[in-house]
Amino acid sequence: MQLKDKVALVTGAGQGIGRACAVALAEAGAHVIVADINGQTVEETAAAVMSFQRRSLALQADVGDVQEIDGIVGRAIAEFGRIDISVNNAGVTRRADIMDLTEHDWDRIHRVNAKGVFFCLQRVAREMIAAGGGRIINIASIAGKGYIGTSNAAYAASKGAVIALTKTAAQQLGKHDITVNSICPGVTRTALSQDNLRTRAQQQGVTMEEMERIRAEVIPLRRANDPEDIAAMAVFLASPGARNITGQSYNVDGGIIPD
Repeated sequence: MQLKDKVALVTGAGQGIGRACAVALAEAGAHVIVADINGQTVEETAAAVMSFQRRSLALQADVGDVQEIDGIVGRAIAEFGRIDISVNNAGVTRRADIMDLTEHDWDRIHRVNAKGVFFCLQRVAREMIAAGGGRIINIASIAGKGYIGTSNAAYAASKGAVIALTKTAAQQLGKHDITVNSICPGVTRTALSQDNLRTRAQQQGVTMEEMERIRAEVIPLRRANDPEDIAAMAVFLASPGARNITGQSYNVDGGIIPD
């Protein structure tokens, strides 16, 4: 219960890494506001949070829309009074070669992955400055550090933007006792990554089982992440043990990128 009675906000919390982060923060003692574009799945996450006898609030929102970001943060403050921890997780992608990406792909991906993260960070930081501090955790990706297996170049660029934003925000918000760090997941078993893997399997004419084996072979530890592996790092970065860590981007990837 190292986060007992802290208040956390997690975006993209309807499934995968976002849901795992929300549940792990609740298990560590936090009350968790959960937001997602999918109203049904975010309600399910809120129920999982409350199973730990923690308070929760489920909000349906598109973090690519700045007005909706303002709305979810306003609701969180109205209901809980403050936000101590913010996990900016919402993200989108699709499997595509660099020559097949369209303007629509670029705009859609950056609208959520870069713009959404920035304006969530900025809006929450306003509340944290007033409250005297807080923890901001951005979910980036090893794609932003040059991972060759990225789903596409636009996605990699959006996650590189998150890593750069993390460094600059940490420098500028540190005087307010706000830490800003990012987590860079490697291959992680989520619905999104499994869809991408299924596309690759079809393109290569192999089974999903064979693609799973091929994917694992490039990971030094020979296993993909579960969402809970990312959530464990998020809990640490939100914990008292990480109070003097800021501006960092931590890989959780089984050793794919040793940096």
